[in-house]
Amino acid sequence: MKLGFIGTGKIASSVITGICKSKIKFKQIIVSPRNKTIANSLKRKFNKITIAKNNQEIIDKSNWIFLSVTPKVGEKIIKELKFKTGQIIISFISTINLSELKKMIKVKSTIVRAIPLPPISLKKGPVPICPPNRKVKIFFNMIGSTIEIKNEKLSINFWATSGMMASYYDLLRTMSDWLVKKGIRRIDSQKYITSLFLALSEDAVINSQKDLKYLVQESQTPKGLNEQGLKVMSKKGVYKSVVGTLNSIHKRLNR
Repeated sequence: MKLGFIGTGKIASSVITGICKSKIKFKQIIVSPRNKTIANSLKRKFNKITIAKNNQEIIDKSNWIFLSVTPKVGEKIIKELKFKTGQIIISFISTINLSELKKMIKVKSTIVRAIPLPPISLKKGPVPICPPNRKVKIFFNMIGSTIEIKNEKLSINFWATSGMMASYYDLLRTMSDWLVKKGIRRIDSQKYITSLFLALSEDAVINSQKDLKYLVQESQTPKGLNEQGLKVMSKKGVYKSVVGTLNSIHKRLNR
């Protein structure tokens, strides 16, 4: 199996890293020359990685094609490429739907949309795919946790929540900066905040069969610090702002 990546940004690099660290059997990974720094770094780091001369070479030499470019770039280049019948094409592009992809690709092939995130480089994190596909499901289960979605309109909701990643990191940064201003060394503040939220996330995963309201309730004590924090953030409209942000991203995706 030869894997071809059109686009060598953060997501493509993370997926390639996850693949190379996994037990996925492949003959070769052919990457785009678009970002020479990332492409050369991947080639130095892992065996079986080749840098193509251009995007068409990737199509010509690969069985599986991963589209990992921005929507603007995707709309421009995909329709210019000559795909082969029977290829498996996996798109990471947020705003180009399956119908549009089929029109651009033109030949009969298997097209699946997927939403991998940077932690996939650590072989962690969910990977929603649409439509369900057995081969693609098995593939991503080896570097993450596949979630199959039958309805493309429902998949948009997952794309929207993935758009909160930077906001999450900025929350960690804000808390870490607050500790630094209070006299804590940055190395200690970042270690504490990231370790704290890692532990909270792992606890949430363990209890994921329960309604998350359970954890909200269990983490508070009457007149305690967490009760105070929750009330202040609710009063300031923080959670309504999160919903508003998700709605804004969703509206853009649902064009």
